[in-house]
Amino acid sequence: MKILALIPSRYGSSRFEGKPLADILGLPMVVRVFNQTMKVFDCVYVATDDKRIEDVAKKYNCNVVMTSSQHKSGTDRCREALDKIEKETQKKFDIVINIQGDEPFIHTEQLQLLAESFSDKNVDIATLVKPFDKDEDINNNNSPKVVLSKKMYALYFSRSVVPFLRGVEKNQWQDKHTFYKHIGLYAYRSDVLREITSLEQGELEKCESLEQLRWLENGYSIKCSVTNHKTYAIDTPEDLKKVIETMKNV
Repeated sequence: MKILALIPSRYGSSRFEGKPLADILGLPMVVRVFNQTMKVFDCVYVATDDKRIEDVAKKYNCNVVMTSSQHKSGTDRCREALDKIEKETQKKFDIVINIQGDEPFIHTEQLQLLAESFSDKNVDIATLVKPFDKDEDINNNNSPKVVLSKKMYALYFSRSVVPFLRGVEKNQWQDKHTFYKHIGLYAYRSDVLREITSLEQGELEKCESLEQLRWLENGYSIKCSVTNHKTYAIDTPEDLKKVIETMKNV
């Protein structure tokens, strides 16, 4: 399988302007993500619409592809990047890995796990999930939850706590059930990526503001693999401060 790993990066953010360029102990966040990804995949690109990110990526010898500023999601940006890179390199890729630019401490094992999902020819889209730790707040709307089938396919994603445990006090829910949070990494077969980015936005996606619900609404399946590695998604400047303090204490 020929794999293209992409790191969609936007400068603008309502909660953290310029997040991809935030300094983490001497390296911009997007560069840390790129360096981690390069440990696993040979072909890695930062996909951005901002010249500031492009300039920093080039400064640190990261591959970069410029994309439109009109994309509504990282998946849409990956579609354009795939088309451009295939045209420029005259190569065809079987799988596209979409790595979130705010996961600077993504583990190489997680990236490998995602790619290995496609050893099953029936898998079209893959992602990762992780059990909530007992001390984590399952009510955090910024940590989408996922309900899984017995064959480890996603049944639904929600910012609300799912499933609802009827007859159990809420402070006991995590003792009675394993809740899974979604780790925002995706992988797609290239033809499927082109299909799902042509779909109209769905009602569930609009309700939850979760793009993967568009795919489920349209009959696509999402294979989920479980990782137990702790991740540090950075959504706000406060998140960044906490992560840096954690790193200093390791």
